[in-house]
Amino acid sequence: MSRGFVKEDDQEEAPFIPPRSALPIGVINYVTPLGQELLLKERNELETEISNLNIEEGKERRHSLAVLNGKLNLLNERIHSARILKPDEQSIIEVRFGAKVKFKFLTGKQVESIQEFQIVGVDEADIKKNKIAFVAPLAKALTGKKVGEIAEVFMAGAMQQLEIIGFSYS
Repeated sequence: MSRGFVKEDDQEEAPFIPPRSALPIGVINYVTPLGQELLLKERNELETEISNLNIEEGKERRHSLAVLNGKLNLLNERIHSARILKPDEQSIIEVRFGAKVKFKFLTGKQVESIQEFQIVGVDEADIKKNKIAFVAPLAKALTGKKVGEIAEVFMAGAMQQLEIIGFSYS
């Protein structure tokens, strides 16, 4: 049937499916073991939500299912592309993926302040929990550095120098 003979009220808008955290094209989807657990937990929760959807048949149900199934498809893509990097298999002489890195600012407004972040996968990153994605500029600047070395990163509108104080994989 031609769309010209369909009432406007019968036409449904395509649902908006929120994108997942950005992972640059061609970049391997590294995850920590905890990050993988969180992805699998999220999938179980979505599947439960889909199976327990209490909306009668109709436009609202179709829309809700489309959004939930879209989220599930994006999540499954992430899970299938994930490459788990175990902390105990990382370098102990330089900062690598999964490390909790402690550093102090040598320049800028935060000079002498000490901060600690863990370098994690894009889906696990949460600044409130001091977890940054491995693709973030700060993580890239810290990766490969040894204790006592200086990392440079452009932050807060200026080039900042950071000294690596220590790191661990606990």
